[in-house]
Amino acid sequence: MASISASTTHKVKKTVSKPVGKGKKNGILKTGTSSKLKGKAGGSGGPPLTRRGSAPRLKPSSELNHPQALDAFLSLDESKQKDRVLQEFLPHALGERATFHEGIAKPHTASTSQSRGQAAADIAVLVKKMGPMVVLKRFGVLAEVEKMLLPDGIGAAFGNGTGRGTNPGGGMRKIASAVSLASMDSSDANIPSTMSIGTSTLGTDSKRGKTTPQNAREGALLLLRALSELGLKSVEPFVVPMLAAALDECGSSSSSLREAASDASVAIITLANPLAMPMLVIPVLFEALQSPEWRVKSTALERLSQVAADAPRQVSKMLPQIIPIVTAQIWDTKPQVTKAANQALLSVCETNDNPDIKPAIPAVVHAIS
Repeated sequence: MASISASTTHKVKKTVSKPVGKGKKNGILKTGTSSKLKGKAGGSGGPPLTRRGSAPRLKPSSELNHPQALDAFLSLDESKQKDRVLQEFLPHALGERATFHEGIAKPHTASTSQSRGQAAADIAVLVKKMGPMVVLKRFGVLAEVEKMLLPDGIGAAFGNGTGRGTNPGGGMRKIASAVSLASMDSSDANIPSTMSIGTSTLGTDSKRGKTTPQNAREGALLLLRALSELGLKSVEPFVVPMLAAALDECGSSSSSLREAASDASVAIITLANPLAMPMLVIPVLFEALQSPEWRVKSTALERLSQVAADAPRQVSKMLPQIIPIVTAQIWDTKPQVTKAANQALLSVCETNDNPDIKPAIPAVVHAIS
């Protein structure tokens, strides 16, 4: 019979619970872990995931969201239509109160990104129904947008105003003069803005040379995004030349304004014809890389990756011009710019469909970086 003393030891076998296998759900996430689910949240049938801080979804307001209201607007004569667009919808889109139509006695609520987006979507609905030449040019909507985003002209984009920048007033103006587009008509360039916010200095990026309020610039960018999302080729000549303004606003001190600018630049490039990439879009991206703002350069490199995916044939033909410019950004002092440059360099190089070179592209890009 075995005896038990104080020196006797016992071995206890520990039981370990089996971990939940891949693909199984236990409904528990550990604290500090992040879910890496892709697609839709909560599995199939759930709402789609959206990136944090994205611009609000653009939906028309109740003014034009119903067929009866839209038909009532279209039944007005052209002068009354223009009056409602310039005195009601456009001020709302730019964050202003439409005093002429609302009256002084009506309580006024503060303008929000959502309300500005709704007003921008209203104008986009009118553009779809009436045509861009009527709403954007004849009614003067595009001229007001240009005055909000480019008060000093397109030549002053990316900090290149008179006496500033690496190419004062020259780079963007040279690009604009190289292409004949409808929105570059300067016949109304000296007409003062009809908006009361045209000369305001409240809430501006004065250090960046911006003299228009942030709400007005955000509303103008939301309008560009709403027009681009229509997907109409008739809108392209009016919207694509405003890519420089959208990229320039990515350096704003306002996070909501930067988000609106980034979303607008994505929508504009999505709308652009692939044949416009070598002549207009890519030169604008090159000019944006000369900006002193690192956020502008980072966004321009991200858009270059988008161009490589949307127009690979056009990008492939421009590789001798693109690669040296993008390579120079890899050694930028900002890690965000370096990361975007590495991705852009890989994206543009992968447009080369030579079967002998394609397998070595990742190694070559890694060697450069």
